[in-house]
Amino acid sequence: MSLTVPPDLLRSAESGPVDDDAFVSCVRDSLPYAWQTVSRVAAELASSDAEFADNVVPPSTEEERGQLLRALASDAIRSSLERHFGVKLAFQNCHRVAAFRHSAVDSETHRRFISVRGQLLNQSPELRNC
Repeated sequence: MSLTVPPDLLRSAESGPVDDDAFVSCVRDSLPYAWQTVSRVAAELASSDAEFADNVVPPSTEEERGQLLRALASDAIRSSLERHFGVKLAFQNCHRVAAFRHSAVDSETHRRFISVRGQLLNQSPELRNC
């Protein structure tokens, strides 16, 4: 799963720093499922008082799964999404992405979510191949 980089954005990257908004647009257009998922959990977080919001619905296709994995496995993509949405992202498996408020990072809830125990308790035989 790769980004579809417009020629003008590639030229910009070849000549120096890239505008964050242009990169975020490239991510949005290249990885629409990942964008929609992160956008939704960030919006859910913004509309609540909770420390975090998360996605628990698996992707319906392998392409969607690949988009989410691509977005969250790349430091550049993940950090640009975090800056754009103003959240800290956490990821447990092929679909459980969470958006945390910055004030909740390193809270008991956040530590529990990103812990080894949290990872193990979030596993199931159905998720073994995701």
